[in-house]
Amino acid sequence: MTGVKNGDTVRIHYTGKLTDGTVFDSSEGRDPLEFTVGTGQVIAGMDAGLEGMGVGEKKTLEIPSAEAYGPINPAARQEIPREGIPADIPLDLGTQLQMQSPDGQVLPVTVVEVSEETVTLDANHFLAGKDLVFDIELVSVN
Repeated sequence: MTGVKNGDTVRIHYTGKLTDGTVFDSSEGRDPLEFTVGTGQVIAGMDAGLEGMGVGEKKTLEIPSAEAYGPINPAARQEIPREGIPADIPLDLGTQLQMQSPDGQVLPVTVVEVSEETVTLDANHFLAGKDLVFDIELVSVN
């Protein structure tokens, strides 16, 4: 029997953790995650780590940030004048907001700094710059 290869549709159970053990996502209590290997539906390190696995096999993948959500991009942080934000928008640190780019794309951002004059918003993925650990179990391959 051959293992997983690019183009296979797989279903996995997983638990995603930071290197300190903090869990950030899991399929526990949900249906397995289904995707086609090698199509960019999941992070590159996940695609690569599944290669050759057989159904029922369990594995721990240690994925460096470059193969996950990439490095933190300083250009994705933007300081904007506080008066440009409507008064009814919450500005607590960590608040998730949505902005619209000039081309109409919706962009999730996080409030990371607030002063009397400005608000700094960060459009980096919350896992950017972080090495990740995934405990996975291959449930099926089609």
